Amino acid sequence: MNTIEEYMLPCMNKSLFGVECTGCGGQRALSLLIQGRFEEAFFMYPAIYSLLVLFIFLIVNLFYKFKFDYSIKIGLIVFNAVIIGGAYILKLYQLFN
Repeated sequence: MNTIEEYMLPCMNKSLFGVECTGCGGQRALSLLIQGRFEEAFFMYPAIYSLLVLFIFLIVNLFYKFKFDYSIKIGLIVFNAVIIGGAYILKLYQLFN
């Protein structure tokens, strides 16, 4: 029986340089989220929930326009960048110490 992990794309950064990229763990976290393993998904990729909020907002905003929607989008993007960057720095710190 095949698992979904057999069909996941490999990280080229990790394959070529041996260091994970800022997106490493995203596919596995989404897979864990679909399986209902919410805590494991968060620890695999901490930005999984904030990215879902961003994507849901973007999809809803296609059909319904909100007051200050541009500011909300920018705020969500910055929030996600901070989470992704912070998690990546923490991961690198743990790797090299």
